[in-house]
Amino acid sequence: MKIAIIGAGNMGGAIARGLCKGSVVKPEDITVSNPSSGKLDALKAEFPTLNVTHSNTEAAAGADIVMLAVKPWLVEKVILEIRPTEQQTLVSIAAGVTTRELEIYSDNPQQPCFRVIPNTAISLQQSTTLLACNAWAADKQETLLQLFREMGEVFLLPEAKMAAATAMTSCGIAYALKYIQAVMQAGIELGIYPQDGMKMVAQSMKGAAELILKNETHPSVEIDKVCTPGGLTIKGINALEEQGFTTALIKAVKASCR
Repeated sequence: MKIAIIGAGNMGGAIARGLCKGSVVKPEDITVSNPSSGKLDALKAEFPTLNVTHSNTEAAAGADIVMLAVKPWLVEKVILEIRPTEQQTLVSIAAGVTTRELEIYSDNPQQPCFRVIPNTAISLQQSTTLLACNAWAADKQETLLQLFREMGEVFLLPEAKMAAATAMTSCGIAYALKYIQAVMQAGIELGIYPQDGMKMVAQSMKGAAELILKNETHPSVEIDKVCTPGGLTIKGINALEEQGFTTALIKAVKASCR
């Protein structure tokens, strides 16, 4: 299986690194294209057998899967340039570009198309990745799931649910980082050195996530365990709610769906 990644920016580069660290596809079967050399040189230094090029058409030629890791407004231009065939699976990482638009840009209503929304943790193989596809790509689902499972958790969704799930996961990683930043600021005010505080809070968040993922429990159950009557945690929880913490997060996720 040969894979082309068009674009070596933050997400394209992260996907290339994640794939190269996995076992499903070999680095020598991956080609990454980018207009400038710097990011390609960095990838090549990390993975010497990875193929790099400045030509999108060269990258796409002979690839079984072509991933478009470009800005949404460049998707049509790139598709017209590379002209994918029905034998190729077209995968778009561009937020908001539908599979129907991919079919139209390809000038082929039977073009196998996927929308894939990872988050930046994919370079560490810790992404939450969302997949949706058109009817012509149904038989390719397991292949895509296998590829991205090596880079974190993968969720196959109806395309209509992609916007909401993107707000919760791809945008959501920024909300989680904002929480870390805010608690660090509180720690600094209370005398904790920034680097120490950052590690403390990040590890606490990692622990909270592991409780949910490994114990298959519910956040409310875990919160109740640490909210002893008259204790410190319940005072902090009540202060958060007094300031509209839950409402603010709900509004943030809903705003990111628009």
